[in-house]
Amino acid sequence: MKHLFFILLLSCCIGCWAAQEITIIPKPLRLTVEQGKFLLRPQTVISYEKELYPQAAYLQEVIAGSTGWDLKLQEGTAEGSAIHLETADKIRCAEGYELTVQPSGVRITGADAGGVFYGIQTLLQLFPSEIYSPLRQKNIVWEAPSVSVYDAPSHPWRGMMLDVARYFFDKDFVKKYIDMMAMYKMNKFQFHLIDDSGWRLEIKKYPKLTEVGAWAGKDQNRLGGYYTQEDIKEIIEYAKVRNVEVIPEIEFPAHMLSAVAAYPWLSCKGEPREVPTQHFISRDLICVGKESSFRFLQDVLDEMVALFPSHYINIGGDEAVYDNWEKCPKCQAVMKENGLKEASQLQGYLTNRVLQMMKAKERTVIGWEEIIKRGDLDGQVVALIWHNEKDTVMAVEKNHLAILTPATHAYLDFPEGKTPGEVKAATWMPPISIEKSYSLAAKDYSEGSHVLGVQGCMWSDQFIHGTILQEIVPINENRSENYVEYFTFPRMLALSEVGWTKEANRDYGDFAHRLTYHYARLDRKGCNYRVPEPFIASMKETPEGVTFTLSESVKGASIRYTTDGSYPTIHSPLYTSPVTVDTKNNFHAITVVSNRHYSLPIHFAYNYEDYKQYGEFAAEWKPALVSAEKPAPWKVDVTGKISGNGTYEVTFVQTEGNHGLEVSGINVFKRDERLVHIAQTQTVKKSQVAAFRFKIDSFEAGTPFYLDVQMAGVGGINTNGAVFIRKISEE
Repeated sequence: MKHLFFILLLSCCIGCWAAQEITIIPKPLRLTVEQGKFLLRPQTVISYEKELYPQAAYLQEVIAGSTGWDLKLQEGTAEGSAIHLETADKIRCAEGYELTVQPSGVRITGADAGGVFYGIQTLLQLFPSEIYSPLRQKNIVWEAPSVSVYDAPSHPWRGMMLDVARYFFDKDFVKKYIDMMAMYKMNKFQFHLIDDSGWRLEIKKYPKLTEVGAWAGKDQNRLGGYYTQEDIKEIIEYAKVRNVEVIPEIEFPAHMLSAVAAYPWLSCKGEPREVPTQHFISRDLICVGKESSFRFLQDVLDEMVALFPSHYINIGGDEAVYDNWEKCPKCQAVMKENGLKEASQLQGYLTNRVLQMMKAKERTVIGWEEIIKRGDLDGQVVALIWHNEKDTVMAVEKNHLAILTPATHAYLDFPEGKTPGEVKAATWMPPISIEKSYSLAAKDYSEGSHVLGVQGCMWSDQFIHGTILQEIVPINENRSENYVEYFTFPRMLALSEVGWTKEANRDYGDFAHRLTYHYARLDRKGCNYRVPEPFIASMKETPEGVTFTLSESVKGASIRYTTDGSYPTIHSPLYTSPVTVDTKNNFHAITVVSNRHYSLPIHFAYNYEDYKQYGEFAAEWKPALVSAEKPAPWKVDVTGKISGNGTYEVTFVQTEGNHGLEVSGINVFKRDERLVHIAQTQTVKKSQVAAFRFKIDSFEAGTPFYLDVQMAGVGGINTNGAVFIRKISEE
């Protein structure tokens, strides 16, 4: 009977283990769960081929942090329980790997060192989440299910960009960011080192670039910083072990005011400039009519090529405004000499000269998609497609390569949603949910494909839109780092799967389920993230009201809720079963990971579906905003709703109340610059809308727009309504 009981118990354990969920991100190409488990013990050996010592040492370091065990490293093949690392020609896809986990040991076979590293990442995801902790974790059984995995990436380019130019992040945070990329098998790190508001790379031949160009503001308000060349070497070496290629980005002809501030002779006018403390796109372009400009670029690029082993050099090239080139006699002379009809074609002339410089150095030029739109190029380049994913057609037609990084899906400085209380974020495009990022249409890469892969972009210009996010140096705040991680995670995980996993294997529902398990891993890595609101499993109308059934969005986290319209706290009632409320707008719920880390509440906005013919909802007015005596100003934020040059229509619609609203004038502002003044007066009533039109011809991406509305109640202030905006024609 004892033997029979043991056999039954063992069978149940094996059955339970076989049924255990495997929640790997990005999803592997093929995975088979087998019987048994591998138990990690202090006696476990990490054996490796000689060339794989860096990867073996990496695995040893990760395991040591959480277990407290310094596992023995052994070159060659070890006897007994071991984790063995090797490469083999049978894995034919670059960065591909096979992972076999059995009770007797683990074997990771990669096509190359990168494949071995990715096999390690998959192995780590099979252990309890505590494996990522830098501090010893007690009372943990360090076991992984027996599996057989064959995996390989669907795209060679799986990237992330970090903007350290608008806001300087020290090398330790850059290394952490690279480590988080590598954890999810992302392999290209675009280092946005140069922009109007900062030059972050030491160039020994031009010391003022960092002495002057790396700093903004004065005295106690001075902010900035830069990386020495020794810092860069350290970052590159750190990334190399993690199979991440560090690709430097220098911006020109625009976005280089920091260089002009250091060396005014670089611009057409040669006038003194300062590094800005507020975000804007400078019109000071590098002067293409001076040979000294090209000597400067050659010198800077020479040092960059010597420093960065990457095959790629990113030259930026976006958002140039050509006013100064049109007025500069030297630039006009170059146009005449080369038979160019428009100043914008000078950018193609500039890019071609840089192409030749880089060809001599055996480097490939990358830039934002503008570099293939501004004149014909003499060689193939790689274009970062950021306007729209369909713009890849342009790259194909011109025989260039492309990387998908559309602002609509991959710009992570936009918020995930419109929930009230969301932190300050870019607003010139609509929010990007996790699902929207995951929906990026990336076809599988194949030989001869023009689209290399995908890339996310984390811009930091929000730090210089104001003072809200600035550091408070005396108390050593990490506000900037937490902010960047909040926006990067978990959407980076969605992009990682888009880049790695074949199109046929991608399914958002499956991904979202696996993601619920990964927040614990981010916690253990010490990585901040946006806590997702609870999932609404169902919302049913009943005679008593609306019944909500919720499910957890973070595995193991609690859900707290309220039914009176107030926002919940960590002390609100604990959700354990469906909740019925009289109206859905009175129901709010939050995900609570810890007393300090919880989500924004589930929120239901007013439904303006009946007014969609007027465009996108912009704002709503209530009696408290309305004056009955004389017109009063009302500021309406339309950033993101003004999305380019063209003619727009703003419509005022009354939804409730028995008093009308008189709109007696509208000013349209771009940042602090008034672009349009509308002196027209119209009255809004329940049966009568008011519509105003205006034209925008100086749009700048990333710039705030707002309306200054003069309005007053007609006969009283009992009036509610909404403002909508739509674009009715292009420029």
